Amino acid sequence: MPELPEVETIRRQLAPALEGRTIVAAEVLDPRWCEPAPPEEVAAAVAGRRLERVSRRGKYLDWELAEEVHVVMHLRMTGNLLYRPEPAGEVPYTRVRFALDDGAEVLFCDVRRFGTGIVLLGDDARDEYFASRLGVEPLGEEFTADALRAQARGRRAPVKAFLLSQERIAGVGNIYADEALFRARIHPLRPVGTLKREQIAALRDAVVESLQAGIDARGATIDDFRNADGARGSFQDRFLVHTRAGEPCVRCGATIVKLRAAGRGTYVCPQCQRAPRARRRA
Repeated sequence: MPELPEVETIRRQLAPALEGRTIVAAEVLDPRWCEPAPPEEVAAAVAGRRLERVSRRGKYLDWELAEEVHVVMHLRMTGNLLYRPEPAGEVPYTRVRFALDDGAEVLFCDVRRFGTGIVLLGDDARDEYFASRLGVEPLGEEFTADALRAQARGRRAPVKAFLLSQERIAGVGNIYADEALFRARIHPLRPVGTLKREQIAALRDAVVESLQAGIDARGATIDDFRNADGARGSFQDRFLVHTRAGEPCVRCGATIVKLRAAGRGTYVCPQCQRAPRARRRA
């Protein structure tokens, strides 16, 4: 599933090619992509508008069009955005086609059809949409150790579940939660409210470092993710712990194990990330 680094990679690739261009036409081939809005209404709302900025919030892409019209997209499990400067031939699983005034096109492709798009009218509507779904941006200035500690205080949820909650930290998913917890030497089942001040600070830095490493590698391709040019990301070749069950830890040599945390397959070094002690019952 594309997480923040994958979406940011696509944003950085699309921005130079799309900003300043005009969307000549939008063709929604799969009504499920924009439901309950009718495809023809989505197409009419964006056709002929200049694309002023390609931005990102968490795992969402925001195409900011003229007159405060926003096309907000989420890739979900298997969605991809493919930029084609010279369109030629059909592309499998194309759900939406955006034609640009320079002859190029952008395709929203999605084999499992989970990806979504919505048109929001006005900056306030866009801001309210994100505010109701997303917490702090982990690559922004507001993501500090103090802010993280305030959110974690008194909470008994496992730290991995806490990291995966988009309402608290926007954009972190299974891959980067595993990588961050390993870097911070924190077990994923540790109750987040029990973390000490120095552990919270280490976790904050580890989240940022893991996300930035993913961006530097142009994302991770485990299954379906592709960059806007169709290339695979390479972060999967640099994982410290994720998907490495049975392999030696890069730090201590112990064998990486796989367990279940927050309902997700989770990878841990049992030596570097000590499991929390079970509480005794009275």
